[in-house]
Amino acid sequence: MTGQTNMRRRAQMTSVGALVLALASCTTTTTYVDPLAVDGRDAASKIGYPTVMRIGMAARAGGDYPNAVSMFRRAAAMAPSEPVPLVAAGDTLRDMGQMNEAITAYNGALDRSPHYPLALEGLAKAYLGTGRPELAQAPLDLAFQDAPTNPKILLLMGVTADFTGNHPQAQADYIEGLKYQPDDPALSLDLALSLALSENYDRAIATLAPFANGPSSTPRERQTLALIYGLKGDRMSAERLARRDLDPASVEHNLAYYETLRRLPSEARTKAVLSANSGMQSHRKS
Repeated sequence: MTGQTNMRRRAQMTSVGALVLALASCTTTTTYVDPLAVDGRDAASKIGYPTVMRIGMAARAGGDYPNAVSMFRRAAAMAPSEPVPLVAAGDTLRDMGQMNEAITAYNGALDRSPHYPLALEGLAKAYLGTGRPELAQAPLDLAFQDAPTNPKILLLMGVTADFTGNHPQAQADYIEGLKYQPDDPALSLDLALSLALSENYDRAIATLAPFANGPSSTPRERQTLALIYGLKGDRMSAERLARRDLDPASVEHNLAYYETLRRLPSEARTKAVLSANSGMQSHRKS
């Protein structure tokens, strides 16, 4: 009985993002070699910056993140005024979950180009990934000054506002972003989540349902809508959507978790839901 209780407690603390990871295929650990190591010597000095960047991008695309970071850092040393390789290193470090090192890389890129938009976006994402939304505001303010109609910036501003509990401002940011990029799935999904956290469940469902029920819907959209139904207390609809992607045990696990979320205080529920959503986003390519 004690074992079952402990398992139940662990399940209640599991994020929605961790639950959705069950949809991903299993991976195996692979040992990689440095593509520029030739007879024990560094070959980077013998090839140009574009080639080193291409090797880094290929390594990242192939999931060889350590070698990708190494290549990007070498490229950064070869082009000391260029922010691109440091942004690429930061993006890869975020993929690896190494947020503090990613922050260092993005700040290095901004030292080279203080208004470089991808560095500002990446820095904000890294701060959000560390649970420090208040630090994400400064790079986003600068990025917004430079590009007030950029939907990506408005999306990140909305996420930051949601993390700080300012859901009305977050919703205004998402809606503003949709003016410039109508029917954007990411903006619509985060708007729906924000509305749900404001307990405006019917509008949240109406916002996300066209995507989650559409022919090109993704598991993330469907399971986010299931979450919203669960927060509303509509177990039947939540279960129907959950079963489209999850096995029966995972469905029951999620349904129990939704009930746990419903009993949490508003602030704790917001943190749990948004942390899970941020975790799921981190698995997508930048």
